[in-house]
Amino acid sequence: MAKETKTAEITEISVEEKLRALYNLQTVDSEIDKIKTLRGELPLEVQDLEDEIAGLQTRINNFEDEVKELNNSILTKKNEIKEAESLIKKYQEQQNNVRNNREYDSLSKEIEFQNLEIQLCEKRIKEYTAIINDKKTIIDSSKIVLEERTSDLNQKKSELDEIISDTQKEEENLNAKSQEIEQYIEQRLLAAYKRIRQNARNGLGVVSIERDACGGCFNKIPPQKQLEIRSRKKIIVCEYCGRIIVDKEIANKTEEN
Repeated sequence: MAKETKTAEITEISVEEKLRALYNLQTVDSEIDKIKTLRGELPLEVQDLEDEIAGLQTRINNFEDEVKELNNSILTKKNEIKEAESLIKKYQEQQNNVRNNREYDSLSKEIEFQNLEIQLCEKRIKEYTAIINDKKTIIDSSKIVLEERTSDLNQKKSELDEIISDTQKEEENLNAKSQEIEQYIEQRLLAAYKRIRQNARNGLGVVSIERDACGGCFNKIPPQKQLEIRSRKKIIVCEYCGRIIVDKEIANKTEEN
């Protein structure tokens, strides 16, 4: 019930009061825009650096896991070599006690097979070691880049935090003021203002007449249209850029207040 009463009160206010409220809202929102402009691209730069750092850290972690797996594989191959060497020693001892050439030849083939196994393991160890060295080079270079990006991020964050610290209170006050003014503007009109403002390059949804032209796109406004705007009987938008236009007197009085 209270909300319906509030809506009714908003609807009942004059067009002139609506125009004053809209221009007042635009003035406050423009001040908020200035604060955000001070931050520039810093928020985006911080986000990009955080994403890049996360990607680098994931890359480093993946390579380090692969290095661990390769080291485990090398250890396995070394154990296989030890086992083969043990078997060779065993077969050589058995050759000293053979009863015929057939047994001797059979043991010789086993010794030959184990030597081949040792050679294959040594080859794999060399391959794994080469891959590990390559991956370690990538890890080292990635860590250098990670350190540089982390330093950049800390600097950007420090700059952003400083700007936010300096402007936070002012921005909070302006946001509160903006929300307060919005309560006095009907939803349909407020939505139109926000849509126009969002599409405008400079964030201006409401402008005044400047030298017989639209204060947003600077296209000339016909004299008859200027009279209609000064009469404050209806909401008028620029036929070129779609911005809501108020007369200079409303703008001046709003700025004075």
